[in-house]
Amino acid sequence: MMKKTTHYAVAVVALSFAAFTAKAQENKDWQINKTHILTEWASKVNPASPLPEYPRPLLERGNWKNLNGLWEYAITAKDAPQPHKFDGKILVPFAVESALSGVAKTVGKDSTLWYKNTVTISSAMRKNNVLLHFGAVDWRTEVFVNGKKAGMHEGGFDPFTFNITPFLKGGSKQEVVVKVWDPTTDGPQPVGKQRVTPEGIWYTPVTGIWQTVWLEAVPKSYIESTKQTPDIGSKTLNFSADVVNAKPGDKIKVTAWDGDNKVAEQEVNPGEMASIAIPNQKLWSPDSPFLYGLKFSLISNGKVEDEAKSYFAMRKSALGKDANGIERMQLNNKFVFQYGPLDQGWWPDGLYTPPTYDAMNFDIIKLKEMGFNMIRKHIKVEPARYYYECDKLGMLLWQDMPSGDYGDHWANRPGVYEGPTDKNRTAESEGYYRKEWKAIMTALHNYPSIVVWTPFNEAWGQFKTIEITEWTKKMDPSRLVNSASGGNFFDTGDIVDLHNYPQPAMPRAEIFGKTKAVVLGEFGGLGLPVPDHTWKKDKNWGYQTFKTPEEMFKKYASFMDDMKGLIEKGLSAAVYTQTTDVENETNGFMTYDRKVIKMPIADLNRVNSALYKVEVK
Repeated sequence: MMKKTTHYAVAVVALSFAAFTAKAQENKDWQINKTHILTEWASKVNPASPLPEYPRPLLERGNWKNLNGLWEYAITAKDAPQPHKFDGKILVPFAVESALSGVAKTVGKDSTLWYKNTVTISSAMRKNNVLLHFGAVDWRTEVFVNGKKAGMHEGGFDPFTFNITPFLKGGSKQEVVVKVWDPTTDGPQPVGKQRVTPEGIWYTPVTGIWQTVWLEAVPKSYIESTKQTPDIGSKTLNFSADVVNAKPGDKIKVTAWDGDNKVAEQEVNPGEMASIAIPNQKLWSPDSPFLYGLKFSLISNGKVEDEAKSYFAMRKSALGKDANGIERMQLNNKFVFQYGPLDQGWWPDGLYTPPTYDAMNFDIIKLKEMGFNMIRKHIKVEPARYYYECDKLGMLLWQDMPSGDYGDHWANRPGVYEGPTDKNRTAESEGYYRKEWKAIMTALHNYPSIVVWTPFNEAWGQFKTIEITEWTKKMDPSRLVNSASGGNFFDTGDIVDLHNYPQPAMPRAEIFGKTKAVVLGEFGGLGLPVPDHTWKKDKNWGYQTFKTPEEMFKKYASFMDDMKGLIEKGLSAAVYTQTTDVENETNGFMTYDRKVIKMPIADLNRVNSALYKVEVK
């Protein structure tokens, strides 16, 4: 039982101001801008090499260079030309509004953000094709290399790449300029939880580069992307590999590994969808997150021209009826109650971007220790390494599409008609949504931890629901589709998802559960503001606020007791709001700075783990 104490469970050590002072003295071009609160990891950010880890674990090559670090920046009028003089230094990949950028300035629809950097590209890299990768930039990005336009991209949550080989000049020094325009909620594009004027459940704008920028050297013909989908029924992995500049007779050799043991090998044509048998398959689950190694080799004239490492898992996400004819969410053909937090993925010092990957991993690890087996990634997409860590640790993921073009009427009661439930979006607005959702699903397809796609949430910009849901399902029939979390509700998709605060509830399984799984997509939100660990000193809130950890846990534990009866009645999953406090919200398991865990981890694990033991016929 929970101990009688009013002390909070301290998660990490207090931040050392001296560490900041020393770092600022060493790096006069950059220092962390004053903000409300900071995480412990902020003091560990090295401006010479922030987030240095390899950024794309699912297609890994050795010849690459990280470009994160100090770049020049300038903010100009929207239509102004590239400035001759820049305003100062910015730490990439932290958004310009963030404390860790060293700038902490807003931009807005009437301004343009510029970046400039002189990068060194070795002669060894220049002998190959040189690719310039961006993990994510919000929103419209134009890239210039040595004064020539290399490409343009629109989208704030998907990775993109330009082949900059034609724009390189002699010698190792090359100038890269990035131009970004981002209207945030003054435009119709997907923006997630950002707002021009943050308040309540809406947060600070994020403009510009917010994921790793990097170079990669590849041969003239190279593996551009792969797609892998497990089929545990046939004990096979379906796969394909797209090749740039493939030549007649080229082959793709695929090799699957269990540790150092080769389990399968096959050669196919580039771009061909094929299957490889996986004998004695080991299934992936939260309790046993086994990952196979995978290697793709491009064979040309009998020689290996390109090679990349990857991985995969054998797992299945589907529906299946219980003894009462109620559809249940199943993992590997068995009902597994899925329970986890709503996870915004925001940071007080980096906004969208974690200060370090250790910080990012801390969230996942602590949630696992608390007894959760699932995370709902809410209205945001994470860096690739986040999904990689979930794959390794065995954390199920529900992936939301970041919302945009808000203003629809929310009808939050399933089975009740309350007026128009689809927004009339312009062709431009629809186009931005479709383009980015497709890009996100394509980029994230190979991560086995993702088991649910969620196109819409609470009617935020919701449009053509049936069409978008069926399109999503057609793009990826290997996962469940939660068409509209919390409504608006249509007879489509695999799931009926109710939002109810603060106490748990569910759609009636005897009404909705014959054709769809019923889930509680959001509930809880119990608030506990912790002095000296809040974004603001006042105007903090939760759906029900408490003064002590004991009171909060008592209420939370009662919710878990209630949940057991709902599982017996047909509930397949539940999502508690939320992982951490975020800006004005103080309803997290942890404070926004991650320095205080509000309820004892062992007690949370005890009451959460009991949910997985509920017997279902």
